[in-house]
Amino acid sequence: MNWLDEFKSPEISQKILAQIKEFDFPYTFMEVCGTHTVSILRSGIRSLLPKNIKHISGPGCPVCVTSQGDCDLAILAASIPNICITTFGDMLKVPGSKSNLAQARSEGKHVEVVYGPLDALKYAADHPETEVIFLGIGFETTAPTVAATIKKAKEQNIHNFSVLSFHKIVPPALDALLSTNPKIDGFIYPGHVSTVIGTKPYKDVLRKFNKGGVIAGFEPVDILSAILELLKMQKDNQPKVVNNYHRAVKDEGNINAMNFINEVFVTEDAEWRGMGTIPNSGLGLRGEYKKFCAKTKFGLKSKKSPDPPGCRCGEVLQGLIEPYECPLFGKVCTPIKPVGPCMVSTEGSCAAHYKYGKL
Repeated sequence: MNWLDEFKSPEISQKILAQIKEFDFPYTFMEVCGTHTVSILRSGIRSLLPKNIKHISGPGCPVCVTSQGDCDLAILAASIPNICITTFGDMLKVPGSKSNLAQARSEGKHVEVVYGPLDALKYAADHPETEVIFLGIGFETTAPTVAATIKKAKEQNIHNFSVLSFHKIVPPALDALLSTNPKIDGFIYPGHVSTVIGTKPYKDVLRKFNKGGVIAGFEPVDILSAILELLKMQKDNQPKVVNNYHRAVKDEGNINAMNFINEVFVTEDAEWRGMGTIPNSGLGLRGEYKKFCAKTKFGLKSKKSPDPPGCRCGEVLQGLIEPYECPLFGKVCTPIKPVGPCMVSTEGSCAAHYKYGKL
């Protein structure tokens, strides 16, 4: 038996679920990770929870929280002569106010899909006559590799490479969520992000709002045991931060990865789709690395842009409504022709609900 099999065990899951059903008070928990969203829906956990326990999804999908104005900025950059936009594939269909990067590419703009920032840097090295911009999308999980790539570009004197940083960091978003949605009783914290940042940032949220949370892995036993831990906290009136994902997450996080982030990036205010500007929730380039900032290099400035009429992605991302409460869900807005970003990414809440049903 593989040691990971116990985290997928139906027998263990059923035992934990039986314990969960012993709690009869109302409880609402939010996960802030797209992988958790998919796991909870795909495994059927959501449908197995008793009615007094409510699960809502938060802004855990980096593609989904990228603002419409930032998407417009990427499309604008693609229209500048001699510029090649390099990006992850799931950004192609994220809608701006009038089009998306896929449409820009079909119109002849130079847009390349890459698997990571090092691929973009190699493309820049192989095409010195072209200005190559990499779209920096993601949370603390992807930021270290982008930071390392920027350092490598500096070391190798690759001057035709730059980054359009739309990176976000999770803790300030939790602060913003609890300021607007006090009905959240506790969190399942993201496993991947926590491998980088550790447990300390969540303790700041605990001190400020007295809301507990559990860092969890992605298998059914991981998630169910996290829910059980949250319920025990609530019953004992002792909110805390619990690391339930010891096989991957250390309390101190990944110090080397954080050093990369802190050397290359500096926090700045950032616009989140549907949530407005959240102070110190974005990552811009620091001092000596500023020359690799595409915004500075090409004079690019984001403009606020309203979401499409009828789209309620912003409310979905804040856990204020369920995806199927949006009037566009499954009708005008589908994965084939998404109106909002929550339907674009496979880890978006709307896309997950569309694929796995209203559970």
